[in-house]
Amino acid sequence: MKRRDFLKISSAAIASIAMDGRFTAAADERASDRSKTSVKGAITCRKDLKTGDDISLLGYGCMRWPMIASDGGQKRVDQQKVNELTDQAIANGVNYFDTAPVYLRGQSEKATGAALARHPREKWKIATKLSNFQDWSREASMKMYEDSFRNLGVDVIDYYLLHAVGDSMEDFNKRYVDNGMLDFLTREREKGKIVHLGYSFHGDRKMFDTLLETHSKWHWDFIQIQMNYVDWDYAESGNCNARHMYDKLTGAGIPVIIMEPLLGGRLANVADSVEEKLRLRDPRASAARWAFRFAGSWDNVLCVLSGMTFREHLEDNLETFSPLKALDESEKEFLSRIAKLIHDYPTVPCTGCDYCMPCPYGVDIPGNFRHYNKCVQEGFVDIKPDGKNESADQYNQEMKEFRKNRRKYLISYQRDVMRESRANKCINCGQCIQHCPQDIKIPQELRKIDLLVENLRRSIED
Repeated sequence: MKRRDFLKISSAAIASIAMDGRFTAAADERASDRSKTSVKGAITCRKDLKTGDDISLLGYGCMRWPMIASDGGQKRVDQQKVNELTDQAIANGVNYFDTAPVYLRGQSEKATGAALARHPREKWKIATKLSNFQDWSREASMKMYEDSFRNLGVDVIDYYLLHAVGDSMEDFNKRYVDNGMLDFLTREREKGKIVHLGYSFHGDRKMFDTLLETHSKWHWDFIQIQMNYVDWDYAESGNCNARHMYDKLTGAGIPVIIMEPLLGGRLANVADSVEEKLRLRDPRASAARWAFRFAGSWDNVLCVLSGMTFREHLEDNLETFSPLKALDESEKEFLSRIAKLIHDYPTVPCTGCDYCMPCPYGVDIPGNFRHYNKCVQEGFVDIKPDGKNESADQYNQEMKEFRKNRRKYLISYQRDVMRESRANKCINCGQCIQHCPQDIKIPQELRKIDLLVENLRRSIED
C-alpha cells in the first residue's frame, strides 16, 4: 500500500512502549526514565534528561522543504508552504526541528528560522550543524557558526551537531580539534549559547567505536545516527550497522537522534513483493508507518527525524506518532525478514541527501538514482528470462513482460530525467564521491545506469 493510498483508511494506534532490557542496570534505568512517555496533546514525547523538557518523538527534518522554480530556472524554498507545514506540525505537538547551513543549497536555515519565528520560542527546539565540509579553517568555521544564529534568528541553539563525521579521525581532528572549534563549542555550551552538543555519524564500525571513545573528553549530549529496519543489520557501502551503534550508545547513556528512518524514501515506496507481505501482516498500515514504528520503538531514541515535504506526509506521521504504538518482538522479527528481502534488491543505496550536488557537469545524481531505484522496485528493470522456465508458454510470457518493461523504463527515464542531467554526462571526475555519506561509488553506478539505458535502447531498435 503506497503512502498516499494509506491515508484514506489509516486509523490511530494506541501507545505501548516496551523495554529492551539488554543493557547494564544503569543504562536500563536511564532508558527507563526517558521511555516514561508523556503525551503533549496527542503526540508521543520523550524526556530530555538533561533539561527535563518533553521532546516530540517525531522531529521535523528540514532538508526536504518544498521548493518552487524562481527566475533563472533555479529553485527556491516555498516559504508559504514551509510556514503552513510548520504551523500544522507545532499545532499537533511537534517541537524538534533539524536543519543545517548546507541543506537546500544554503536556504534551509533561513526558511526554517522564518517559519519558527512566528511561534513562541518555548514551543520549539532547533538543531543545526557545523557543516564545514569545504573549508576547515577556524575563520570559516566560526563564520558558519555565527551565521546560523543570524539565519535562525535565535540567541540559543538547542542542539548543535558536528556534521557528518566518520571518514577518519585525522579528518575529524582537522575539522574540529586542531582549529580549536571543539574547545570553543564546549565553552559555548558552558555559557548556555548551545544547550546540547553532539554529532551526526556516517562511517564504519571501527570509526564509530573510535569516535565514541572521545565521549570521556567531550561529553557528548546526544548522537545522531542513520537507523531503520534495513540498516539495523544490513547497512550498505561500508556503513556501520544501526544495531551496533544503538547498543553502544545506550550502554554509554547517550541519547539517540535518528535520521533516515525511511532510508531516503525507499522504505515508504517498497517493491510490490515486499508491499504485499506488509499488507498481509497489517492491511491498514502503510510501508512508511512500519518504518517509523520501528524507529520509535527503542527506549533510548529521543527523536525520529522525518523530512516531510508534503502535508499528507506530515499527517500520516502525526497519526503514527499520536501516540506511537511500539513494535512487539514478533513484529520486529517480521521486519527483520522484510529487511533481508529489501537488502537483496539491486538498488543504489542513495538517500537523496544532495550532498553530492551540484555536479560540475550537470548530472542530476540523486535524480538518476531515484529513477533507477523506482524502476527496479516496480519491476521495470531486472526482469529477464533465467533459462529455468517450466514451459515454452511461461518463457514467452516472460519475454513479453521484459519487452514491455524495458520500453516503460526508457519512457520514464526520458520523462523524469532531463537530457542534460542524465547519467551519460558523467565524466568520472570523482568530485562527488568524497561528499557521499553512504560511500556510494557514484561514477561507477552512473556508468551502470548509462549502459543499461543504451542496451535497452539498442534492444528495442533491433
